[in-house]
Amino acid sequence: MTDRPRIFSGIQPSGDLHIGNYLGAIRNWLELLDRYDGIFCIVDYHAITQPYEVEALQNRIFDAALVYIAAGLEPGRATIFVQSEVPEHVELAWLLSTVTPIGELFRMTQFKDKSQKGEMEAANAGLLNYPILMAADILLYKAVGVPVGEDQVQHLELAREIVRRFNGRFGPVFPEPETLLGEARRVMGLDGERKMSKSLGNHIGLLESEEAIWEKLRPAKTDPARMRRSDPGNPERCNIFSYHRYISPEPDQESCVVGCRTAGIGCIDCKKVLLGHLMALLRPIQERAAALREEPEIVRRALADGAERCRAIAADTMREVRRAMGIR
Repeated sequence: MTDRPRIFSGIQPSGDLHIGNYLGAIRNWLELLDRYDGIFCIVDYHAITQPYEVEALQNRIFDAALVYIAAGLEPGRATIFVQSEVPEHVELAWLLSTVTPIGELFRMTQFKDKSQKGEMEAANAGLLNYPILMAADILLYKAVGVPVGEDQVQHLELAREIVRRFNGRFGPVFPEPETLLGEARRVMGLDGERKMSKSLGNHIGLLESEEAIWEKLRPAKTDPARMRRSDPGNPERCNIFSYHRYISPEPDQESCVVGCRTAGIGCIDCKKVLLGHLMALLRPIQERAAALREEPEIVRRALADGAERCRAIAADTMREVRRAMGIR
């Protein structure tokens, strides 16, 4: 594992992991593991930049790790760990903040979007500094690539700019990480208007039952032109078809395309086809997750081993960073 180039990515433990997390992140991670040494983090420090339930945080961290492993990030194939278990993340974030112009942080789209939901003056500093911590997460492991969704591309570009500023001032310490976009660059929620999110209530959880998923999928938004079953539609305007692209085999995708355009298939029937393929994808993950709940020590051991490995890498990086910056 250690002789291959390294990639790094992570997901917040801010709620149940959903198909947006799987299609937009985890599946891409799995496809990259044949070529890269993969380090995948549960970024709990990032999660606390938004309101959260203190009592639920540890359970959410455990559940995220359980889903990581159930989805295929097994010990020995990938390294998983919890961000707060490696204190060098926040140390490096502070040092990188000294080479990051504050104007760049205010230009980050996600900060502007989240802070403008209320008054910007009331937004916490962690939300503003989020991209610096993200850069530290990546650079601490000298990752050459970062598999992300398109909503994180701006943050990754800032990380690359931070590398250039740091290396230009202190010497060639960090590589510039490459953006590795997967096929599903942005998975929309069931409302068809915003990115899939547990907090927005527009998600399908990876561990939800078939019945619960159908209750969400059945009323989900489709092509607004199809008011009746006899109305032809355009699958390119249908949010349900966007899921078919990533989940269903090509023959069923094509069947739904033709059926939509000719009114040969109703939206409910199209959703039932999707449900069948979605459950075929989720059942092995759900079965593995259920088995891991019976043996939680497997999850805890994977996180402990991952943190131990990452602390060793982080310590080496920080010794180099401190030397470069004249800090002993």
